[in-house]
Amino acid sequence: MSFTHTEPENKNINIFEERESNVRSYCRSFPDIFHRAKGALLYSTSGQEYIDFLAGAGALNYGHNNDYIKAKVLSYLDSDAITHGLDLYTTAKQNFLEKFSQSILIPKNLDYHIQFCGPTGTNAVEAALKLAKKIKKRSGIFSFMGAYHGMTLGSLSISGNTSVRLGLNLASNNVNFMPYPYEFMDSFDTIQFMETVLTDVNSGIEKPAAIIFETVQAEGGIIVAPIEWMQRLRKLCDEHDILLICDDIQVGCGRTGSFFSFERAGIVPDMVVLSKSISGYGFPMSLLLIKPELDAWEPGEHTGTFRGNQLAFVGGTAALEYREIINIEQDVKIKEFFLKSFLYEEIAPINDNIKIRGIGMIWGIDLANFGGSSFAKEITSRCFQQGLIVERVGRNDTVIKILPPLTIEMSTLQQGCQILKKACEYV
Repeated sequence: MSFTHTEPENKNINIFEERESNVRSYCRSFPDIFHRAKGALLYSTSGQEYIDFLAGAGALNYGHNNDYIKAKVLSYLDSDAITHGLDLYTTAKQNFLEKFSQSILIPKNLDYHIQFCGPTGTNAVEAALKLAKKIKKRSGIFSFMGAYHGMTLGSLSISGNTSVRLGLNLASNNVNFMPYPYEFMDSFDTIQFMETVLTDVNSGIEKPAAIIFETVQAEGGIIVAPIEWMQRLRKLCDEHDILLICDDIQVGCGRTGSFFSFERAGIVPDMVVLSKSISGYGFPMSLLLIKPELDAWEPGEHTGTFRGNQLAFVGGTAALEYREIINIEQDVKIKEFFLKSFLYEEIAPINDNIKIRGIGMIWGIDLANFGGSSFAKEITSRCFQQGLIVERVGRNDTVIKILPPLTIEMSTLQQGCQILKKACEYV
């Protein structure tokens, strides 16, 4: 692969700057025009080939234009099958439900009803919050510092970034942010703190309907929750009659190794939110998994025009088949070992102020100790110049997030990591 970078001509991006809203973001960090993609590679009209360590922010676990999934989707389209079906019974939905049940739920001894929500993860988060409040007849929610759950009003109210909420004059009414087990909390028992809050009649905080959490705070800076902490969180919810909601939007679908990221803790959340890679091909799709006894919806009580994305059902079914064909969980373990070794042995020694965190195929290089976001920004910009797309997350965008497709070839993964290492050394 050649990585001689060519700057895009300004005239090529003029139409975007003239007509597209100021809200655009990723294109500001990666200012080229992309027109083709395959596997873990993106190609631009300027002739540049890029290694993709972004993977659609986690929506492309199986890579761009996966051949197996694409063949299933094209065959479905060629048959003039249903492409939009609201919540009608269709063969595409039937096949997905059967495959998800047989390949994921039953083998893991999980029993969930599946609610098809709107097209994106935040729609499923909204449904989870709404259902939890309906069931428990309480309006409060506990979320966590550093959390990210989406950009619609309810999801945003439980996300930790105060600057975004303040810009919208949006208060987190009836939401209380609890401390997440992060490095500056090493000597602080966050579960005991919540226990105290819930049992102290003078805490000023009412019992919530639910606690929503991420097993790995991805946008929060690749913060991995300890197994014991998750187990104690489950117990806390049981003891206080609080529903536990796991947001598995970005780190589910095999990103941490097992299909669900909470499996390593041996817990079963009351509800699970899935999106991003659940469709297998980047199609919009979101699910809310609900314990059957909690499925208290009345018909049509929560709805949405695009909750019946038939192509997403087809892609999702094919993705579940593909996982089994290539034994993806074992493949992720091999790549996890490489990434962990490379980051600790090749990146961390560059400077004592660098910190490494991660699990499975999601890793972070924390540069917060350098003071501000300039180092991380300069490194990711340098990577882009050399043919690697990688983004920044965390507090003040000081963490470089490594999020390649799970199916990335080992040689491409190694090449991308070398670009990243050289950029770190250069900066």
